[in-house]
Amino acid sequence: MNETLKRQILIVDDAADNRQILADLLKPDYTVLLAKNGQQALERAASHHPDLILLDVLMSDMSGYDVMQQLQEQEATAAIPVMLITKLDTPDDEINGLHQGAVDYITKPFNFTVVKARVRTQIRLYRQRQQLQALANVDGLTEIPNRRHFDQALAAEWGRARRSQQPLSVAMVDVDYFKRYNDRFGHAQGDRALQAVARALSATLRRPGDLVARYGGEEFVLLMPATDAEGAMRLADAACVAVLGLDLPNPSGGTEALSVSLGIATLAPAQESTPAALLAQADSALYAAKTAGRNCIRVWRPTDTPSSPAPRNPGISNP
Repeated sequence: MNETLKRQILIVDDAADNRQILADLLKPDYTVLLAKNGQQALERAASHHPDLILLDVLMSDMSGYDVMQQLQEQEATAAIPVMLITKLDTPDDEINGLHQGAVDYITKPFNFTVVKARVRTQIRLYRQRQQLQALANVDGLTEIPNRRHFDQALAAEWGRARRSQQPLSVAMVDVDYFKRYNDRFGHAQGDRALQAVARALSATLRRPGDLVARYGGEEFVLLMPATDAEGAMRLADAACVAVLGLDLPNPSGGTEALSVSLGIATLAPAQESTPAALLAQADSALYAAKTAGRNCIRVWRPTDTPSSPAPRNPGISNP
């Protein structure tokens, strides 16, 4: 199967014959979307997220330059490559288009061979950028999202929570006594343990918006949008049980398996609060859990003080 079959191209031109010419040319290899004006182009780009936009410069409702600027101002469409199509064919016109963010510039009347070649090149480059972006967001050891990915997701969910005034919960997770684990069983075995913990944590997530990421070293983090403290506690408890269920050896000896400690923080983002504050609260709750003896969960509150460990299936913690 041709690898371009599922790639989407949005053709934007207020002249029906130009839209049809390009659509007929590209349909054999791509899924083609059509827009007859700038507003329709913005709506379809936002809803379909095409892999490439072929955008006419001179349109009646708004210019291609204005459309491109609005695409760049929206996070959901800013990365979509845009090729300008126009009758303007002077070097200054081409330079202007490229300076405004277009990836390429093709002129009317169309040379079909050139159009197909340039489209194919831009689709390939976009796919390569997507692959590199995906690799940049994945932790090499555990193959789950890395801290960079988490930071981006937290920023996006924070903005969404502020708009909806829904609670946002974060849980910091630390593998208990992991230095001892490495010292006793070796770093290769320690790496395998981290991979197993990552899989166990990932398996506890049920909703598409939930995220588990490796935060660094033996620390992981859970991001739980639209989740209050009670819901976060249930998920955290499931995470504790899942890790214990791996039955990895306890580095401190005894019959207990390798365990994790968790610190939870929940906020309904307000104007004066920040994602960094939410993370600091979760980290403080994690410290309380570790101080309380590990293998337990703590929920951050302004009056929190460390106390005895929570039971294995604790419900809401009571620091």
